[in-house]
Amino acid sequence: MLHCEVQKHSVHTLVFRSLKRTHDMFVSDHAKPISMDEKSHKVKMAAKLRAEYSAVLHMPVLKEGKDRVSHMSDQYEHQSYSHPGEYYPDLGLALTADTQIQTMPSEGGIQSMALALPPSQAGQEASRTAASVADIHRHAGAPERSQPPSHAMSLLEAGGTKSSSLMARKAPTMPKPQWHPPWKLYRVISGHLGWVRSIAVEPGNQWFVTGSADRTIKIWDLASGKLKLSLTGHISTVRGVAVSSRSPYLFSCGEDKQVKCWDLEYNKVIRHYHGHLSAVYDLDLHPTIDVLVTCSRDSTARVWDIRTKANVHTLSGHTNTVATVKCQGAEPQIITGSHDTTIRLWDLIAGKTRTTLTNHKKSVRSLVLHPRLYTFASGSPDNIKQWKFPDGNFIQNLSGHNAIINTLAVNSDGVLVSGADNGTIHMWDWRTGYNFQRIHAAVQPGSLDSESGIFSCMFDHSESRLITAEADKTIKVYREDDTATEETHPISWKPEILKRKRF
Repeated sequence: MLHCEVQKHSVHTLVFRSLKRTHDMFVSDHAKPISMDEKSHKVKMAAKLRAEYSAVLHMPVLKEGKDRVSHMSDQYEHQSYSHPGEYYPDLGLALTADTQIQTMPSEGGIQSMALALPPSQAGQEASRTAASVADIHRHAGAPERSQPPSHAMSLLEAGGTKSSSLMARKAPTMPKPQWHPPWKLYRVISGHLGWVRSIAVEPGNQWFVTGSADRTIKIWDLASGKLKLSLTGHISTVRGVAVSSRSPYLFSCGEDKQVKCWDLEYNKVIRHYHGHLSAVYDLDLHPTIDVLVTCSRDSTARVWDIRTKANVHTLSGHTNTVATVKCQGAEPQIITGSHDTTIRLWDLIAGKTRTTLTNHKKSVRSLVLHPRLYTFASGSPDNIKQWKFPDGNFIQNLSGHNAIINTLAVNSDGVLVSGADNGTIHMWDWRTGYNFQRIHAAVQPGSLDSESGIFSCMFDHSESRLITAEADKTIKVYREDDTATEETHPISWKPEILKRKRF
């Protein structure tokens, strides 16, 4: 037997050969010109004309203005056919005696024609002519037709005049940021023996609460900064605190998996909410119903009935630690941010995800709801992002705070505050995303320089003070600089690109 070797070729060579053979096989077909079937072309064009221009096939003829518009024949070609059954070759349509075909006018022709109307017809004919021209532009769907420029057609609203027909459209502009006075540090409160992880201000604005890694909860007088009370009971870091506006209760959660309800009349724990399988990182109270929502390292958020301690819903779906949770009265009522980089909007009644937002590329550790607008912001090392309720439509990015953002706060004036792991605080204008101030407060003497993280921040109810909880075991209070003016602290605003706002 003879063994003949098969010559091996590269894939490139084989593919090229295959293409060459295919080309040779079909080259004769490509060389033949394809003849156009006249009958089918006429039918096609007639159908297209009816579909796209039916609204403007029978336009009114201007009898009084014929002599005025005769000089515009080069701009606006007006052709009439009075012989029934005559065929118009460009459009492929048999014409009847009463059909008036007019070609697509140029923009100069539209303006000239509007101005050429006699005064007696300006009122009644202007709107009719303009509406017809508008229809032409609206129905002209083919990509090869150019769109009219903005100055040509702010087309004669019903009964419009000559001047209103030619009004210029306003060019899109970037909104200028609102001026905000800078914030300055005016008080440092010390007393905790560990990182201060959480803050809550009571509804009466008389005092505020902090939770710390020293396992205590401390209540401070807001005006003087003096310690009023210390609560002990947690056996690990207290990660979240909240004061109820509906009852004299304080709620706390911590890395010991515990969620506690404190009665502030007796300063004692009166309820425990058992169910989380790992550290509880945050909690929030629903503003209108007696419901508490907590989130945990076990990748779930849980909804609790405050009075009965029942676990109403377990909100599962996140694939990593749920770091932050917020509640609101309107739909969707619960929003969670997670280390799996997603934000979920939940239906409280069904206990299911309504929307999942996947725009972030890194962990989402903080959320904040705007007190007046139906919007919210999320903080992540990649960006701070703003969203619109109820579907989570993206509004804009606030870029520049390149650190792990632990906390966000916003007030009614549109000042957004972001606090990061490296001890920096950035102040932003909510509407435009302009970063008007950056703060890096000095570390408390006795603490390590590396201990300068901001874990939580919150405005008090008057929104005149900003309270921050920090890694140097202190609580810092900031307020607006009364001496600052727009002249002493001007807005240094250089927009890079035109952002499309979706408010």
